[in-house]
Amino acid sequence: MSETPTGPVAAEINARLRAALSPNHLAVIDDSAKHRGHAGHDPRGESHFTVEIVAAAFAGQNRVQRHRLVNQALAPLLKERVHALAIVARAPEEN
Repeated sequence: MSETPTGPVAAEINARLRAALSPNHLAVIDDSAKHRGHAGHDPRGESHFTVEIVAAAFAGQNRVQRHRLVNQALAPLLKERVHALAIVARAPEEN
């Protein structure tokens, strides 16, 4: 099951995570509207996201290691375009 990204940044997050981690489940949720008027809000939108991902690559990894894998896959976006990213990362047996 996957949530379809709606904008170009969400689509790029989706593509990068699929290429890097081959997830069983991936949802990219744009939370930007919740942050309108707050620090870090980008008037272009697509600045705050939640990623829910289930991938075999996370088996045996602790939470920090899982987040690092996601952050590595998204590094250019996190540096240039995404202000905030919440990550829920699980291995398939934890789903």
